[in-house]
Amino acid sequence: MKNRYLKVAHFSETKFRILSKCFSQDLPATTASLFCNLNRNTVQRVYTLLRHRLVKMSLQDGGRFAGEVEVDESYFGPRRVRGKRGRGAAG
Repeated sequence: MKNRYLKVAHFSETKFRILSKCFSQDLPATTASLFCNLNRNTVQRVYTLLRHRLVKMSLQDGGRFAGEVEVDESYFGPRRVRGKRGRGAAG
C-alpha cells in the first residue's frame, strides 16, 4: 500500500495516520511504536519530520505566533538539596 504523506516510507498510510494522532496526543515514541507495530527509531524519525514540518509552516507566516500561545512553568533538572555546598558535600 502506498503512503501519500511520506513517499519513501515502508509502512502504510493507516499507520502514518495513527502516528500523527499519537503525535498530537503527546504520546512518547515507545508507546506509539506499540500501537503501530513499528520500530521506535522509525517512530522517532516520523515525529522529527512532523516537528520540522510544523516549524516550516509557522515560519511561512512571517515567523510570528498567531493567536493564543500557551506557556507553562517547568523546571528541568535535579531538585536542590539543602545542606553543605561544594566539593564533598554531605548527603
